[in-house]
Amino acid sequence: MRAASRFWLFLMVLLPLSAAGQEVQDAFSPHQGATQLVVATIAEAKQTVRVAAYSFTSLPIGDALIAATGRGVDVKVVLDRKQNGRRSLLDYLRESGVPTRINGHYAIMHNKFMIIDGRVLELGSFNYTKAAEEKNAENVLVIRDQPRVIADYSRQWEKLWEEGEE
Repeated sequence: MRAASRFWLFLMVLLPLSAAGQEVQDAFSPHQGATQLVVATIAEAKQTVRVAAYSFTSLPIGDALIAATGRGVDVKVVLDRKQNGRRSLLDYLRESGVPTRINGHYAIMHNKFMIIDGRVLELGSFNYTKAAEEKNAENVLVIRDQPRVIADYSRQWEKLWEEGEE
């Protein structure tokens, strides 16, 4: 394919995506912005934050969820059943008024995603933990304005929430 043809193909395919306002952000760990991206994404929330997480020990992410609740954002968190441990932030979230449920329906409820305001999806291998930020090689991806994908994740979150127990 000639260079000019590739250029026009590029313009025809990518410019409409940019024009539609689609945005994707990424970050990595250790110490490559993963926690900061998750916290910044939560800070954008105006109406709702829905979290599904396997492990939850990250104080900055917990604080961001509690701050969102303080701003009037409807925050709900569903965690894997193993999150009753001493390092989990489950009790901290609950004591701070964040509705949480424990899902013990699976051998491991290994999800790691958030849906913000029904239009932003944060996901990746990144556990919401101090170890994920400081010791592990993990990733975070934030996807905006992808209604079909976000609807799929929203349905999955609702299923996990309904299966959970307080």
